[in-house]
Amino acid sequence: MIRYVFFLVMYTSLAMAQVTDTLPERAINKDSIRYTNLKMRMSKTKFSRAVYRLLFRDVYNQGQVSEVKEIETNPFTPYEGMIINHIIVKQLNILGQSVYDTARTGNQLERFLSKSMHTNTREGIIRRSLLLFEEGDEIRAQVFKDNERLLRANKLIVDARIEVIPRKDVTWQADVMVIIQDAWSLNFSGSFSNFNKFGVGLDNINVSGTTHSQLTAIRWNGLDTLNKFQFRTIYTVPYIGKTFITGQARFIYENDLKEKSIRFNRSFLTNETKYAGALEAGIIKNRQYKREVDDPSKEIRFSTSYNYYDFWIGRSFRFPFENKIFNKNSRFITAFRYNKYDYIERPEVGPNLNRIYWDKSATLLSLGYSNRNYKRDVLIYGFGRTEDVPVGNLLSITFGRESTEFGDRGYSGIQFAKGLYLPQKMGYLYGLFNYGSYYKSGLAQQGVISGQVNYFSPLIPFKYSFFRQFITMKYTNGYHRDPLDYINISGNQGIRGINSDELIGTKKFTLGLETVFFSDKSILGFRIAYFVFADLGLVDGPKSLWNGPLYQGYGLGFRFKNENLTFNTFQLRIGYYPNIPNNTTLWRFAADGNTPLRLRDFDISAPSIVPFQ
Repeated sequence: MIRYVFFLVMYTSLAMAQVTDTLPERAINKDSIRYTNLKMRMSKTKFSRAVYRLLFRDVYNQGQVSEVKEIETNPFTPYEGMIINHIIVKQLNILGQSVYDTARTGNQLERFLSKSMHTNTREGIIRRSLLLFEEGDEIRAQVFKDNERLLRANKLIVDARIEVIPRKDVTWQADVMVIIQDAWSLNFSGSFSNFNKFGVGLDNINVSGTTHSQLTAIRWNGLDTLNKFQFRTIYTVPYIGKTFITGQARFIYENDLKEKSIRFNRSFLTNETKYAGALEAGIIKNRQYKREVDDPSKEIRFSTSYNYYDFWIGRSFRFPFENKIFNKNSRFITAFRYNKYDYIERPEVGPNLNRIYWDKSATLLSLGYSNRNYKRDVLIYGFGRTEDVPVGNLLSITFGRESTEFGDRGYSGIQFAKGLYLPQKMGYLYGLFNYGSYYKSGLAQQGVISGQVNYFSPLIPFKYSFFRQFITMKYTNGYHRDPLDYINISGNQGIRGINSDELIGTKKFTLGLETVFFSDKSILGFRIAYFVFADLGLVDGPKSLWNGPLYQGYGLGFRFKNENLTFNTFQLRIGYYPNIPNNTTLWRFAADGNTPLRLRDFDISAPSIVPFQ
């Protein structure tokens, strides 16, 4: 434990500036000169030279601009059909190296900390569980491209590249080099008010290089009348063997949540994945804090407790013909799901009351079409790492039957999504439409219509850095919902920076605007991004959604992130909220961890009920 604390202290002295590979050449040259001049000034004494080596490194000379910008082509196509002779796994230090500059060795302190404070993922596990190919296989360009993407998507890995090295003596064979740079595996958390109220947590995402992850957290509050001691532990085993099945066990004992559950899951990782599914079972107890939509000032508290199990399996089929519509990345997918929920504690229920708390079992079937592809980009939600942007579309129809303690009812739903890079380099656009409803005796129950549009602009140069514009619109209309079944537009659901129980209803419209400036500066290894935002939201209204007050939030702030660490992005934000109900402070300041967003994929998973959110 002491050595990890030592690492965290020493790490704040390192410069890990990760510069995007898309900087203009003239900007690279000018910044190289600027830092070279600084280096010369700080080389006059032994002490200043040591300070420079700790705080800076020559990052502007690493990588090639074209390597990440070539997003339209599959780099493995020229090697299609060649036989893999030998696979070489090259693991980089977590500090001081880059997958785009493997010759860089880092300074002496970086090499020492990488070797002594971190255990790299075991090579045997990489070969057995993280690669989709083996020695002796034919090179399939799409499989290699998918595998590179899956490696980058793994939270254990900062970045990854796969290189094909043709053999000179045997022209139909090639060696394959897999270059992987691990992320720092230990995350600490904690809080301390006094010795009678404190908490501590440790999240190890790569236990001893096995890829297993364990989250353990405890809290103590001697004044708490419910539970003085609170505890949670979650253990995850990703990609068991060569099955690509992930297993997870959860044990949580806290005031508002008590859970014991186990889950096994395998998703449609790539277009080539034929089978996917999951099996989950558990016991959950929740403390619920609800409001009445007609009178949000009134709080209702109750507990729910239930046993459940959930199973689904899906099969992907390649279309027997290829054309522009049903191309090689398209799949037809069928899936079956069965789940059952038995309540032990709950509020009062009836034939038309609190249907979300009924004892029930559901049988669902889905039929879907999915077309998936990915393009590489940078500086979207990351701070310089390669990001794989999904492009394609999906259409899924779900139908089935639910058996409840008050009789049976049917269900049907539809989902359509599409994402693409706009022509003329105008940015990326994603759209999603959902509809779903239960039916009984010809009448709809608990229906949802929802839509979402996401847009981000191309990188716009600004001096020697870049900025992007982000736009998010969401609309939800819930009909024939129960009194305790509603949506909220505060926080991550609409207006960031506030948490109001009075912004509730069954219909909502939100608009979020954000401009992010990705600075070329870094502070002690953490890249900086500045942002300004405006969030607008409507939720129900006296007569209709559109006649209600327009709730607003405006603000600015900046984010810190080091891609070599698995910490959430640290964020400082100040916001102005002119008309939030019962908001006694118009200005709010927040310092928190911001979980990086990920673009939604176009894989079809379990048949599901359209979420009301």
